[in-house]
Amino acid sequence: MEADTLTATLEKKPGETGPEKQDGGKNGPRAGSEGAKAKDGKPAPAPERRKAAKLSEDKRFKLFSGTANPRLAEAIGEHIGVKVGEARLQRFADGEVYFQSLENVRGVDVFVVQPTCYPVDQHLVELLVMIDALKRASAARITVVVPYYGYARQDRKDKQRVPISAKLIADLLTTAGANRALFVDLHAAQIQGFFNIPVDHIFASPVLVSYFRELNLPNLTVVSPDAGGVERARFFAQKMGAPLAIVDKRRTDMNVAEVMNVVGDVEGQTCLILDDIIDTAGTLAKTVDALYANGATAVYACASHAVLSGPAIDRIAASRLEQLVVTDTIPLREAAQKLPKIKVLSIAGLLGTAIENIHLETSVSTLFS
Repeated sequence: MEADTLTATLEKKPGETGPEKQDGGKNGPRAGSEGAKAKDGKPAPAPERRKAAKLSEDKRFKLFSGTANPRLAEAIGEHIGVKVGEARLQRFADGEVYFQSLENVRGVDVFVVQPTCYPVDQHLVELLVMIDALKRASAARITVVVPYYGYARQDRKDKQRVPISAKLIADLLTTAGANRALFVDLHAAQIQGFFNIPVDHIFASPVLVSYFRELNLPNLTVVSPDAGGVERARFFAQKMGAPLAIVDKRRTDMNVAEVMNVVGDVEGQTCLILDDIIDTAGTLAKTVDALYANGATAVYACASHAVLSGPAIDRIAASRLEQLVVTDTIPLREAAQKLPKIKVLSIAGLLGTAIENIHLETSVSTLFS
């Protein structure tokens, strides 16, 4: 079996071993166990599992990465003190995926970081193959960490004879062997219901809110570019202590939208457009024009997922947008990296903390309270 050696191989230096774990209190009684009693004689409620050991010392925890965004996986590993697992990930000459874990994962809680970004199908199949390999290697639990969930925009039948692809991908991940999933800013929150396994849905808003609070923009109004994003924008506006405006948008075809009207007063305001995905940037460019036409003095934008396909870079560069702030759920194309208007914030710390909490069985929702 000869694999295409030109493809990236995820390996570490020879001799490196996986992370180890201290005795997490297994040899002694746990507080809140069945034998524990409160003063009134009733069983004491079991507290959340404490962080008895660092993940870097935990033999029952491993982190792996596909080729979609290895830098993000490495940054997550640095945050939680764990190196990305040693593995061989290659492709045959015809593009077929080959994966082999070079570390023992038997009985281990495994997290696989892989956004399904461009090329979407290639990275998706890669993720499925990795899950299958880890399942067959007897991993105790496999959590897929998908910062960007491809096919999320196909979450309902809005036309005749079309698929619900977001549900199909959910079934594929589960069938492959995923026991749990972690996502960032799903296009539609109801996608969580497509899974028959536990799903943790986290948001990039803490990172974005922190950045824009530091900018301290005057007369700020948060803008939702469509009705579907109102809930997301309202939450963001509350955190920023700013009013909310909505753009009435009608989509005439895939990646084609027409701005109809601005609902809300934006005259004399600094507008901040909040979206989850920026793909071809057609909606973004038209929203910027509509806001300026309605009297906005400056327009900024932020989004969790910078897909930026097709003419997106040219449209952003040609627009009157002051700045576009995105996260690193998707690695930026080279042209986007060179555009001064685009700033990237890392969510590695947020994902790392969520992963740590999932492994230690503590609350993930407290990250956003």
